[in-house]
Amino acid sequence: MAFFRNVRVTLEMIKWEHSIFALPFALTGAMLAARGIPHAQQLAWIVVCMVTARSAAMAFNRWADADIDASNPRTAMRAIPAGLLSRGFVGGFTVVMAALFLVAASQLNRLTLILSPVVLLVVLSYSYMKRITRWSHVVLGIALGIAPSAAWIAVRGSLDPRIILLTAAVMLWVAGFDVLYSCQDVDHDRREGLFSVPSTFGVSGAFWIARLMHVAMLTLLLLLAHAFGLGAIAYAGIAAVALLLCYEHMIVSPGDLRRMNAAFFTMNGVISVLYFLFMAAALMLHK
Repeated sequence: MAFFRNVRVTLEMIKWEHSIFALPFALTGAMLAARGIPHAQQLAWIVVCMVTARSAAMAFNRWADADIDASNPRTAMRAIPAGLLSRGFVGGFTVVMAALFLVAASQLNRLTLILSPVVLLVVLSYSYMKRITRWSHVVLGIALGIAPSAAWIAVRGSLDPRIILLTAAVMLWVAGFDVLYSCQDVDHDRREGLFSVPSTFGVSGAFWIARLMHVAMLTLLLLLAHAFGLGAIAYAGIAAVALLLCYEHMIVSPGDLRRMNAAFFTMNGVISVLYFLFMAAALMLHK
């Protein structure tokens, strides 16, 4: 049936499997809040919130950027500009995912329900930021970075300032790798009048900004481990993340972006999962 084909193409378009980028950080936030493993029901609804919010954001981004994608050789074959999906279908999918997110948030606690429209506003607004500010990468970072704080609220029903350290770290991590990824589109962005760090500061300047963001991220992760009184396992996890980030920055350079997909998709997925595993071990063994 055409409907199921469209759903399949939509899931491929939004790369739903890349929910793994932020999900481990959300689970880390949940475990920090619970000082261990949260209730299964809480975990289940947190995962539903993460997947539906990201799906809504990605579908909305493809809907909002359809004309921009069509003008960019790198993205011209995405589902909407390629004619595989209509904007109406993608818009409808966005609405359904947003509605499911609100329902899932309502199953956690009162504060998650109250804040859920704010979360949607943040994750959806990124799609328009490249039209108005060179720092759109930071907005994307915030969209993913709120995951650990949101998960903390989901478990506790309140917010602890310490978890904001993890939110800020994720924000800088995402912003840094998005700066690198957008280096592929620097010529297109300048031609179309879109804003980005590479189109403003050049590719070499963008690489230095991304490096600084990732150094700041690692600093915040160290502060987080100290704030929660975690042990050597947590610090070992941060060291592993640092090594992987160094490798990520080594396999791409201002003059050679050919391995950008490996740096962006593969390495960042490994980083998020590895950090979660070390933090989970630290929390479980530190009791």
